[in-house]
Amino acid sequence: MRREQLDIQLKTPEQIELMRGAGLVVAAALQAMREAVAPGISTGELDAIAEKVIRDAGAVPSFKGYHGFPASICASVNNQVVHGIPSTEQVLREGDLISLDCGAILEGWHGDSAITVGVGETDPQLLKLAEVAEDSMWAGIAAAARGAANGRGRLTDISFNVEKTVRKAGRYGIVDGYGGHGIGTEMHQDPHVLNHGKPGKGPKLVPGLALAIEPMITMGSPRTAELSDGWTVVTRDGSIAAHVEHTMAILEDGVWVTTAPDGGRARLGDLVTARQEAVGSHSE
Repeated sequence: MRREQLDIQLKTPEQIELMRGAGLVVAAALQAMREAVAPGISTGELDAIAEKVIRDAGAVPSFKGYHGFPASICASVNNQVVHGIPSTEQVLREGDLISLDCGAILEGWHGDSAITVGVGETDPQLLKLAEVAEDSMWAGIAAAARGAANGRGRLTDISFNVEKTVRKAGRYGIVDGYGGHGIGTEMHQDPHVLNHGKPGKGPKLVPGLALAIEPMITMGSPRTAELSDGWTVVTRDGSIAAHVEHTMAILEDGVWVTTAPDGGRARLGDLVTARQEAVGSHSE
């Protein structure tokens, strides 16, 4: 079932349960990388860890080969915002900040999620940057849940609440030109989800809609540039960046953060669907 104006794919509850399977694979891969992050490890080694977790689960890395991308994760260090290509020659150092973005396909359905973590002893200001990005992501997801519940929600309510949370937290740059997206049988679908904007615009937030919400913020200017490798996006002013992401889906009785092990329960409480307990506990 597709909505005509933007070619938005709406999923059945059963299809969302299949997306949950892919989401849990992604969550496991990110957790394995989180535990491995330390001074001296290379981003290439982190890529190998993620790929093993994904393939051992019977899934396929969705990034590998995507428009020619050569790896299973994006590993973006310090001033790299997104789409960093892992390398055995890129070795993490004490105090680095790394964003790890990972996707998997299971039974034809996608999960997509990202975390930003410090390497060893990390400047508290950089850890706060990552925390603000995460808080803004959850604010956007919560806005989607509330808007779907009251029947008045629109896509840019997510954008507005992401931006509001970042602005209240301090002087951070919100990267323009990149954002979240629809997700389902393909990794990137309509609609595009900006991380800034006025509320109350765009498609209605309705059951069956699945979105990847992914704020990208910097310690300085929001302006970016793409490196000659054709992938890596960096801040123009060299400031440190953070990127986080979760896949979420709207059901009749709440949202399901399919890439969060607890389905989003800890951050969203009763805004989470009751299906999370029944299916999520069984899946884990």
